[in-house]
Amino acid sequence: MDSTAPLQPPVRHALDLVGITDLVHGFYADVRADALLGPVFDAALQDRWEPHLARMVDFWSTVALGSRRYRRNVLAQHGALEGVTPAHFAAWVGLWQQHTERRFAPEVAHSLQQAAHGVARALFRKCFGHLPAFDMPAGGH
Repeated sequence: MDSTAPLQPPVRHALDLVGITDLVHGFYADVRADALLGPVFDAALQDRWEPHLARMVDFWSTVALGSRRYRRNVLAQHGALEGVTPAHFAAWVGLWQQHTERRFAPEVAHSLQQAAHGVARALFRKCFGHLPAFDMPAGGH
């Protein structure tokens, strides 16, 4: 992602399916544009971005809203990702934090960040055999 590009002004969503959908689509648009993250995701997903986005909306609506729309095993789905380094995890977590803070009230953003950190830490441990250096977000804002 071009760090010189101005960020869009914050949009405060309710924590609902519309807000989750906007978060997922905006976040992954920036993932795709990111110089570090984009190539890894493009290689893994190829032309399957739309189904991935739908699954991610299902996943985050399950996490945040208790919708039970996502029924897969997250760890199993991320088995062998080619070229992934610790820097990819840190970039993903940082980008997620930016997007959640721009879209939701601080306490909602913090809850979503904690959930994302939990997922990232579990995947990191699976990939590298130890916990990452990035910290979980501190208490709510």
